[in-house]
Amino acid sequence: MARRLQLQLLTWDVKDTLLRLRHPVGEEYAAKARAHGLEVEAAALGQAFGRAYRAQSHSFPSYGLSRGLTSRQWWLDVVLQTFHQAGVRDAQAVAPIADQLYEDFSSSRTWQVLEGAEATLRGCRKRGLRLAVVSNFDRRLEDILAGLGLQEHFDFVLTSEAAGWPKPDPRIFHEALRLAQVEPAVAAHIGDSYQCDYKGARAVGMHSFLVAGPEPLDPAVKDSVPEEHILPSLSHLLPALDCLEGSPPGL
Repeated sequence: MARRLQLQLLTWDVKDTLLRLRHPVGEEYAAKARAHGLEVEAAALGQAFGRAYRAQSHSFPSYGLSRGLTSRQWWLDVVLQTFHQAGVRDAQAVAPIADQLYEDFSSSRTWQVLEGAEATLRGCRKRGLRLAVVSNFDRRLEDILAGLGLQEHFDFVLTSEAAGWPKPDPRIFHEALRLAQVEPAVAAHIGDSYQCDYKGARAVGMHSFLVAGPEPLDPAVKDSVPEEHILPSLSHLLPALDCLEGSPPGL
């Protein structure tokens, strides 16, 4: 008779898995600009932010760690580029806005815990599972989690800035497994990104669950992920773990 799988470690994505911003980025940027006497449309800022963030991530991965940047300078540059692309060419006028935004996004007040997150984390701990964070975030994450009362649930927090590699790079998952001193076969990762979270963890031999959220999944993604690995909400995780642990290892 095949023995049952017994998980030991759950690693967690954070943004849009456990936490989300209280307000969209464009709205936050527009409000801060307005407070400094600049009127810029939130929609334009939101679109520009997406472009600036992707370009900065491509040119200076892991918050510029390997290029001599601090994560603070990395983010200040993103803000400057965002406003520039939204039509504000005066970098001197944007500089104090960038400083304020960096501080605001460092604060737990800018973030909110997603429904079911705390109860699910507590339920996982009651089962004797160890929990850790594996997130494409910078050094501010631990303070944010502490401010929201979530840090106490985790054995450790591993950010892409600290590791030097962003998900889905297998090295960040391997580092988490090394820190926890467990094999991938007894670990599972939970996140909302098909590429970064689900596929990234599966590539190193971990189990994985995809948090689908309220929006319909891309049909190609839905066809690629077994139904039992898809979580419509975090409250579905504990039953999904029961199902997984009831299967022989390797399934």
